[in-house]
Amino acid sequence: MKRRSFLKVVGGAAGGYALGITSAWARESTVPLAGNLNGMPLRVLGRTGEKVSITAFPGLALNQYPQEEGNAAIIKAVEAGVNYIDNAPAYGNGTCEERMGIALKGVNRDKLFLACKTKMRDAKGCRQELERSLKRHGTDRFDLYQLHHLRFPNEVEQALGPDGAMETILKAKEEGKIRFIGFSAHTTKAALLALQKFPFDTVMFPINYVELFTIGFGREVLELAQEKGAAVVAIKAISRGTWPQGVEQTRKWWYRCEEEQGDLNRSLHFSLSQRGVVSGICSSWLDLFEKTVAGAKTFQPISAADVETLRERALNAGSVFKREEDAVAMGGCPGAVYPDSPHEGYPGETYV
Repeated sequence: MKRRSFLKVVGGAAGGYALGITSAWARESTVPLAGNLNGMPLRVLGRTGEKVSITAFPGLALNQYPQEEGNAAIIKAVEAGVNYIDNAPAYGNGTCEERMGIALKGVNRDKLFLACKTKMRDAKGCRQELERSLKRHGTDRFDLYQLHHLRFPNEVEQALGPDGAMETILKAKEEGKIRFIGFSAHTTKAALLALQKFPFDTVMFPINYVELFTIGFGREVLELAQEKGAAVVAIKAISRGTWPQGVEQTRKWWYRCEEEQGDLNRSLHFSLSQRGVVSGICSSWLDLFEKTVAGAKTFQPISAADVETLRERALNAGSVFKREEDAVAMGGCPGAVYPDSPHEGYPGETYV
């Protein structure tokens, strides 16, 4: 496809989500809130009413570094105004939960918004995973508990059906072990079905300039989340797409990240300017997390000039999620997609 034709296609696919009312919303929703003394912008997490930082600490990063370095990183993040902490048992097959539990001993738990997830789709498996996660984190509750990595419609049906994970989650909420309920998804089909079948408080989904400009990925989820009143947490917020052939893979990671501060800021600000997006989570590397914190503190709604820069940048980028999206949309199974993904090979993974 010629360059001019490509720009026309990507502009039509996602241009409406880049500017206009989204910039107005982003400006109005990111206002100084009481207690914000560190320069970190906060937003209200939808119907929960909770005020969370516009970027979250990525628990998966704890799998990449020694315990002491992880401890210091979490304390530094909290001091920088990050109150949203994200984690999952799938990260490092439990290593990240164990390390976070140790790190959180030096932090005031009541000042944190602690989020965790489960890949279990049945009630019994979910209960076992929930209780183990609570113990590993050294806490009696999660502020947000989410169905993790939904891809297939049958996973959604199982989790929300009889003897499904949602039965455990709702009971745990009654018990005070869970405050709010969300999910994360990697395909449009799974995300839309989940939003239609249950009043989730939050949805985690890849909201990123590469995905929106190359295949329009995320547009429908943003629209339905807004209609249903679910707050959106943008994952892969600083993704630069797939690793191109001939480009040195400088990090052993399943997608390429923005590395330079200016490029990273632009990518993060784009995601945070989409209507309904409350927070953006960076890749799981502490150096990139520090840059993401810096980028969050300089947040401004994305400008028309920066949108065009990103649109041009998308010319040489490939969608990370197209293979999964296409396979599931056609009723197939993508199987293992990227060997470096933390989702591949997890004991609770479901393939059909």
